[in-house]
Amino acid sequence: METARMPYRASARAARADRGDTGATHRPRPRPRWWAEPALLAVVYAAYSAGRLLARGDVSTAVDHGLAILRVEKALLLNAEHPLNRLFTSTPAIGIPADFAYASLHYLVTPAVLVWLFRRRPARYRAARTWLMVSTLLGLVGFTLLPTCPPRLLDAGYGFVDTMAQYSSYGWWGTEASAPRGLGGMTNQYAAMPSLHVGWALWCGVLLWKHARTPLVRWLGLAYPLVITVVVMGTANHYFLDAVAGAAVMGAGALLTGPVTRAVERVRIRLTPGTAPHLPQPPRTAALSQVSPPAPSARPAPIVSGGCETSAGERFPGQRTRSSTSTSSADDTPATAR
Repeated sequence: METARMPYRASARAARADRGDTGATHRPRPRPRWWAEPALLAVVYAAYSAGRLLARGDVSTAVDHGLAILRVEKALLLNAEHPLNRLFTSTPAIGIPADFAYASLHYLVTPAVLVWLFRRRPARYRAARTWLMVSTLLGLVGFTLLPTCPPRLLDAGYGFVDTMAQYSSYGWWGTEASAPRGLGGMTNQYAAMPSLHVGWALWCGVLLWKHARTPLVRWLGLAYPLVITVVVMGTANHYFLDAVAGAAVMGAGALLTGPVTRAVERVRIRLTPGTAPHLPQPPRTAALSQVSPPAPSARPAPIVSGGCETSAGERFPGQRTRSSTSTSSADDTPATAR
């Protein structure tokens, strides 16, 4: 009978964890305010976009970095960009959907996963959001320190074709990256290392694989970063090592999520008056066992027969009458002796 209840208890614990209710051992943290989350993410993304523009660097330096990456890949036999780019260029049925995927999924799937976590897995949302933001800021550091020319912007003699420019008439983007037509000057085309297209896709895939309940959604989450990796190389927007660096940035962001969360919590406690840290509480059973039993009362137990009187002329053996009791209080002489 007990083994039949175990799956129910396990599922109940998982449901409480998803709701943010950890039972009596921990105080549940307040759920993030829905109206504050878009503002916070917008601020981080604005800082990320502004940083990309400020980190454009020298074009010749970016080209040198791109060629160095290409040489390393050829030496390690990792140059998958050339065959994929030739396939995408010669086959519009593959190249055009790949361009749409590169230009749109990055900005659609990631917010959708965030909203899904906020609504369905609120206990996982805060850590996932922090992981995404920390990794994005780490990617900005990479853009600043290592500006890199993507394959599509190298000289044509290196064998790459810009599929975004080739199929620009089919989409909303122009000939300058995946920005909307006419807005290509507002993006940094030399921010190729690391590839946050791959990094964000990996973030989405991990969360869907871990927290989705439908097997189809979990497998789609597993396939999503793999598909994006092929897309960014086939469209000549990134090298394979850019994709590897994007995955490494997400790994570093995952390791830093815990320390960053604790640091933010300490700052919040200091800035908010009257806020106590969320300390673990003792289990309910232990708390009940530690309660001491009530102390025995100091008052004497009442006399059972107190206040009872017999009828006139009737007496229990050895019982004193009212008159004898009052008289004995004066001379302490039994009434029978009188």
